[in-house]
Amino acid sequence: MTAIAPPPAGGTPPADVGDEGHREPADHGRGRVEAILAPLGRPTWVWWATLAVALAGLGWFAQAWIFQLQWGLVVTGMADWGYVGGVPWGFYEGSMIWWIGIGHGGIIVSAAVRLFRMREFAPIARIAELLTLASLANAGIYIVVHLGRPDRVVSSILPNLPTTLQTSPLAWDVMVITLYFVLTATYLTLTLRHDLYTVLDRLPRGFSPLYRVVLAGHRKGEHAKAENMAWWLALGLIVLAPLFLHGGVIPWLFALMPGQPGWFGPVQGPQFLAAALASALGAVTVLAYVLRRVYRWRDIIDDNVFRSLSRWTGLFSLLFLWLQLQKVVTGMAMAPESVGYSVSAMVNTPLYWVAIAMLAVTVAHVGFQMLVPGRFSVPRTAAIGVLPLVAVGIEKILFVIEGLMYPQFSMHGPGSYSPSWVEWASLIGALSIVALFFLVASKAVPMVELEDEEEHDDEERKVPA
Repeated sequence: MTAIAPPPAGGTPPADVGDEGHREPADHGRGRVEAILAPLGRPTWVWWATLAVALAGLGWFAQAWIFQLQWGLVVTGMADWGYVGGVPWGFYEGSMIWWIGIGHGGIIVSAAVRLFRMREFAPIARIAELLTLASLANAGIYIVVHLGRPDRVVSSILPNLPTTLQTSPLAWDVMVITLYFVLTATYLTLTLRHDLYTVLDRLPRGFSPLYRVVLAGHRKGEHAKAENMAWWLALGLIVLAPLFLHGGVIPWLFALMPGQPGWFGPVQGPQFLAAALASALGAVTVLAYVLRRVYRWRDIIDDNVFRSLSRWTGLFSLLFLWLQLQKVVTGMAMAPESVGYSVSAMVNTPLYWVAIAMLAVTVAHVGFQMLVPGRFSVPRTAAIGVLPLVAVGIEKILFVIEGLMYPQFSMHGPGSYSPSWVEWASLIGALSIVALFFLVASKAVPMVELEDEEEHDDEERKVPA
């Protein structure tokens, strides 16, 4: 097996008019499979530069975490309840919920492609699957960081998990993240095995150990069975999402606490699910656009993909805004005093309205593109995709902080809270982890599923030894 060579440098490929008049080389002259496998070639200077920036961000996060391990959680903006005021949860917990939502929403997008035959999303299905793994990994990292010491994972959580599962929110978080990570990894493996086997002789040698693991026990003709298994797993993922995962367990951990009026209520389940899907679709839109531009995949991830992503992102952003309206109206009009106080504090926070404005712009943009189809723009759609991603992150952090700052009964004042540089460094580190994950994945596996009609003959191939 030989490593795949980079695309030939000689000659000038035919040009195609890109988005907003931008001219970019088209991939009409290349076969679909060749275009999908092209990123597996030699890294470019852009790849190396992005890798350097991501490593620098991860290094800053590592430095901040070492500082926290040395001095304790006192270096964060969080504080224990009591005369010092503040909140025991903060940026870490809100970010963890945000990453879990992105992960859950990402795999729902991929599962819907297979379950409901939403073929317009097929080119970005694997991107969504990989985003889920990276996002859930970040959620797990935030749990470890928030514990104060990483050894508490094996000294406190794991030994007590069977007995604390019914009473500990942390135990539920660990179980949900672990369950979805395993399901997503299994789903990705099932959809990846056939592609790797099909083009095995054209993959880079450096990742042979990975291919051996993924293709372990592979048999000729197993593709149909694997597709059936993937379909049933997709069904399970779709069913679990609203009933048990980001529409169930995660919001239940907050919604069933009457002592925290900012959290308590049945609206949290559908609100969490709508937020997860809006943020995940926004993230997938941005990632799809970056890959399309970098690898010249205008014919692979075409404009229709972004039209569909935009509409679904707008739909779930609108649903999230509607649920926020229900929360505000019922919390301000003749509500119990504690609920009214909590909601009033929320609506008087300027950052909350920044998030609402971002979601409103997202919805307005979708409406504009539907009313004036001729003004559709892929770059603008990708830029708008950032808005729900950031808006949901802001809302989740405020949700956690304000829900703790204004409890039902309080012996002391609400205090104050603002994230420290250590907590901000964790965000840069988490984004760097996602970037590193996709940089490595783009050099190891096809980022788009291969189509059956483009496949090679199904002849016997040897898994790399």
